[in-house]
Amino acid sequence: MISNNAMPDSAQEYVTKLMNRARYAQKIAESFTQERVNELSTAIAWSIVKPENAQKLAILALEETRMGDYESKYKKIMKKIKGVQRDIKNAKSVGIIEECPDKGIAKIAKPVGVIGAIIPCTNPEITPTIKAMNAIKCRNAVVCSPHPRGQNTTFKTVELMRSALKRHNAPEDLIICSENSSKEISSEIMKQCDLIVATGGASMVEAAYSSGTPAYGVGAGNVVVIVDETADIKDAAHKIMLSKTFDLASGCSCDNAVIAHESIYYHLLESFKSEGGYLVNAEEKKLLQKAMWIDGVINKDIVAQPAAKIADLAGMTISENAKFLMVEEKGIGKGYPFSGEKMCVVLTIYKYQDFDEAIEKVNVIQGYQGAGHSCGIYSFDENHIEQLSFRTKTSRVMIRQPQNYGNSGDWCNGMPFTVTLGCGTWGGNIVSENIVLKHYYNTTWVSRPFEPVVPADEELFGGIMFED
Repeated sequence: MISNNAMPDSAQEYVTKLMNRARYAQKIAESFTQERVNELSTAIAWSIVKPENAQKLAILALEETRMGDYESKYKKIMKKIKGVQRDIKNAKSVGIIEECPDKGIAKIAKPVGVIGAIIPCTNPEITPTIKAMNAIKCRNAVVCSPHPRGQNTTFKTVELMRSALKRHNAPEDLIICSENSSKEISSEIMKQCDLIVATGGASMVEAAYSSGTPAYGVGAGNVVVIVDETADIKDAAHKIMLSKTFDLASGCSCDNAVIAHESIYYHLLESFKSEGGYLVNAEEKKLLQKAMWIDGVINKDIVAQPAAKIADLAGMTISENAKFLMVEEKGIGKGYPFSGEKMCVVLTIYKYQDFDEAIEKVNVIQGYQGAGHSCGIYSFDENHIEQLSFRTKTSRVMIRQPQNYGNSGDWCNGMPFTVTLGCGTWGGNIVSENIVLKHYYNTTWVSRPFEPVVPADEELFGGIMFED
């Protein structure tokens, strides 16, 4: 467990000591071969997905954070870490990683140094693991800054990974966890490391970008999904329920709003009810809004909590079998908080008449919150799918898939497994893709000369040359 008396020094002095240990270990790792880092990244992954360890971490995470549910947490540990292991197992991360003989180019991967890993309370076990796997595969060290609400889980996770390094005769200090959680500690880690990989709330990501250190961050969630008139309604309702309720909506990838065509709107509502959805009435909606937001800020007591608890806080009576709550909405923006990210098992539902209106609603909703993150569609109309893909400001468009399962990687799609989802400039991020292995190393381009190949002006400019 975390000691409350582990930091007698100032935040700066304390973090400097952590960094010195990490840098010493990383210098040793710089000489590791590809085979050696493959062995180590695999060993630390196994130390967490080993069933008895995964079970203990899932229980600890639930007890400490009081968010989500055990079954989801266990499944998440097993799936995401194994998925990353699959993606990186045979990937090159040491020495020459790519050669282009026709261009005289070779690319060499080199370590970044020390990664500052900001860990959220929503995934206090898989986030440090995946960041450590990527970091060590690229011959880096990693210093984790846990969220106060999940610090013991993160610390235990790091202990297991350090033990794996020790068993394989590698420096344990390639993975370090701060024993104290505070904004000051996190700030110092971000200032003193070489690269920040920040997963967490908007304020933490903003701090990462303003730290003066290169950073990969994430944008806000608020996934919006369209269900059109060609959809398999039963399938759509089931998959949206799975996404909305997985780990009780603790992740930013859970569905937050559904936009349904008017012709299938009520059929979809009935299908949602069959999946455990409870449709609130107008009076209950007012009670729910009052309970969910306090002075315009989401009430932390409803985040990743069961539907029954949220209803109880709102003074509502719902069926004991209800898995999620549904709210019908027409407005978007600050005056309509249900249109934003909720991180709880409350699903907002809109109606549309034509597909242009549906796309406009997606863009306006995510323009309010969640720009650049993800959207989705349940449809068999390829024109609708293409329009949504081309006309939305989003990094991921998921077709007929549960967002909370698929956009961060799934066994049934080609998305790279990760827990850090870049949202592009739309969401204030530097990348519009999943943060994966390639983001954890520097690349040196080696260029060799060849005989000049100079294209003729006609080839370059074509008919434009003759316009004047």
